[in-house]
Amino acid sequence: MAMDLTTFWDETATVPPALTQEFIQQAEQQLGVRLPADLLALLRQQNGGYTRGFVYPMTRPTSWATTHVPFDELFGLLPSDTGATSILDSGYLTQEGGVPEKQVLLSGDGHWFITLDYRHGSEPRVAWIDTEMDEDVPVADSFPAFLAGLIDRDDLPDDED
Repeated sequence: MAMDLTTFWDETATVPPALTQEFIQQAEQQLGVRLPADLLALLRQQNGGYTRGFVYPMTRPTSWATTHVPFDELFGLLPSDTGATSILDSGYLTQEGGVPEKQVLLSGDGHWFITLDYRHGSEPRVAWIDTEMDEDVPVADSFPAFLAGLIDRDDLPDDED
């Protein structure tokens, strides 16, 4: 089932500056990749911030949990003067934070990240990268597949929070 984009974002969150087509072009040039259309659709609706509170079910355990990875936030495409973590921080964190090359960071806390993984070509997969635990785990074959697989955090069994 496709993700309902109209209910993706946390309604109580502060809304960041709107995303412009010009900034998308600049960002893709800076990152050296073409961003997935579904990602850009979400960022046009709201340019990053807290989601409604999702997890992605995993068949392989990670440092986060045995059954899922979190997706509580989606970074926006924001200029550096906003002070918020941005998808554009991917280059810096790749160089300084131990993130493998060809990753575009979507969410994370500085130790772990959900990324668009471009190591296999121009159509990215989604990966879980934990730099402290040296984990590099495939999550989904594409960003649309990742979105389709997200579930509400509240739908996890009680012992899996």
